[in-house]
Amino acid sequence: MVHIVLHLLVPLIVAWCAFRPRWRVAFTVMIATMVVDIDHLLAIPIYAAHRCSIGFHPLHGLLPIVLYCGLIAVPRFRLVGIGLAIHMALDGIDCIV
Repeated sequence: MVHIVLHLLVPLIVAWCAFRPRWRVAFTVMIATMVVDIDHLLAIPIYAAHRCSIGFHPLHGLLPIVLYCGLIAVPRFRLVGIGLAIHMALDGIDCIV
């Protein structure tokens, strides 16, 4: 449950602190990147409490993560890149904890 709350709270904090004039748009775009979890539907079982999603699901692999971080350098896709990078970082932390 804490993991899911962090997926909402961290983008909200980043949007509020870094994109204050347009924080609502920034937050909405970053939350929309949660669609990356659609790759969880390919796993059997779909949800496993102790499974690390990093490296297991196709959109949570090393190459996609590098591409997500690269999006941060492209102004037009910066918010998408930040949202995906936050998502992957939180999933990575979840694997450690």
